[in-house]
Amino acid sequence: MASTMVSVSAQASVDEAQATYNKRSIVVGAGCFWGVEKMFSEIVGVIDVVSGYANGQGVDATYQAITLPSNRMNPNNHTEVVRITYNANVVNLRAILESFFEYHDPTQVNRQGNDIGTQYRSMILTTDLEQIKVANKTLTEYQILLSKAGFGQIVTEITPLTQFTSAESYHQDYLQKNPNGYCPDNSTGVFFNATETETTSNEALLAGKQILIIESVGYCPYCEKLRNNITNQYAGPIPISYRTAGQVVDLEIKTPTWATPTIIFLEEGTEVFGFQGYMEPKDFYYALGKFALGGEKVFQVAFENGTDKRFCKEYEIFKSVKDGVFVDKLSGAALFDTDDRFDSKTGWLSFTKPVDGAVYEKRDISYGMIRTEIRSVSSDIHLGHVFSDGPAGALRYCINATVLDFIPRTSAE
Repeated sequence: MASTMVSVSAQASVDEAQATYNKRSIVVGAGCFWGVEKMFSEIVGVIDVVSGYANGQGVDATYQAITLPSNRMNPNNHTEVVRITYNANVVNLRAILESFFEYHDPTQVNRQGNDIGTQYRSMILTTDLEQIKVANKTLTEYQILLSKAGFGQIVTEITPLTQFTSAESYHQDYLQKNPNGYCPDNSTGVFFNATETETTSNEALLAGKQILIIESVGYCPYCEKLRNNITNQYAGPIPISYRTAGQVVDLEIKTPTWATPTIIFLEEGTEVFGFQGYMEPKDFYYALGKFALGGEKVFQVAFENGTDKRFCKEYEIFKSVKDGVFVDKLSGAALFDTDDRFDSKTGWLSFTKPVDGAVYEKRDISYGMIRTEIRSVSSDIHLGHVFSDGPAGALRYCINATVLDFIPRTSAE
C-alpha cells in the first residue's frame, strides 16, 4: 500500500494556516436585513454575511410570504436575519454581539423604526451553549447601559436556530446594488465603550445657522456617497456637523432620524427644515439656498436666473477689494480671481476669465436675446453671463455680486 508523506515544513505551513483561521457563524435579526448585512460585512474578521429568513412555522421562507398582511403580526412568521460567518481568531463573538446591540434598538417589540411586523423582531439564534452564554452575558451588560440612558427593557429573543433559508438573490448585498436612498439607523446611541457619546457635545449647534448630517452607527453607503459627492468638497460659511441618531440631544428636531443620511438645517438649535435620504448636489444646494441666502432677491438671482440691480450694495463693496478670490456663496468654491477683474463701467462685477473648471456655460434665449449663461459647477447657481466685449479682445464675465463671497489671499498663497 502506498503511503503519503508530508514534509515537516509543509505540515508546519498547514498548522500555521489553521491556527490563524477559525471559521464560525452566528445568526441574528435586527430589523430589515439590508442595513444589518452591510454593517456586519464592514467588521474586520467577518468573512461573509448572508441575508435570510429564520425560525418560522407554517409560512414560506420567501419575502413575498413573510410580508403578507396576514403575517405582519403572526408570531410564527419568519424573521429577517443575517448569518454572519467570521474568523474567531480575528474577531470574537462578544464583539459581534456588541455591534448587534449597538446597531439597533433592542427594546422595540416586533419593529425597528418605521418597519413594523414580526419579521423585524430582535433575535439572536444560537447553535451551541457557548453562544447562549455569550449572548445572555452581552444582553445583561447592555441592559445596564440602556437603563442608565433612560431606555426600557430589552426584548431580544435568544433562542436556538431551527431553520435558516437564504433570501432571494436581489436581497444579497442590496445596499451595494442600489446606490441611491438611505440606510435605516434605529440605534439607541448607547455604546459598550461610552467614549463616543461622552465626548460629543451639541453646544456648537445651538448658535446661529448650522447644517447637521445624521449618519448611521454602522456603514452606510448613502452617507459615504453624500460625503464624497457634496460635503467633502463643501467650503461654505455655514458649518456642517455629523452625528448619529443617538447623539441628537438638546436640539429641537421634527424630522425623524431613523433614516440615514438625514440632513437637518438648524437655526439656534431648532430645525428649520430637514430631508431624509441622499440628496443630489443640485438638490442639496437648492435647499441650502432656501436656508442660507438672505432675502428673496438673492435667491431669485441664484436659482431663478435673476439679475442684481446695477451698482448694488454688494457690487460697491466688491469692486475695489484687493488680492483675493471670489467664491460661491453657498459651496465656498473659488470662482473668480481679483487678478482677472476689471472695471467695465456697467455696474456689475466683470472678469476676463473664471477659475479653471469652476463654471460652466449654458445657452440662454430668455427675453428675446441669445446669450451665454454662466453657472457654478459646484452648486449650479446662476452667476451671470459672458460676453465678447472685454478689454483688448478678451471676454467679459458679467457676474452678480450678491451670489459671491470674497476671501483675501494669504501670504502663503
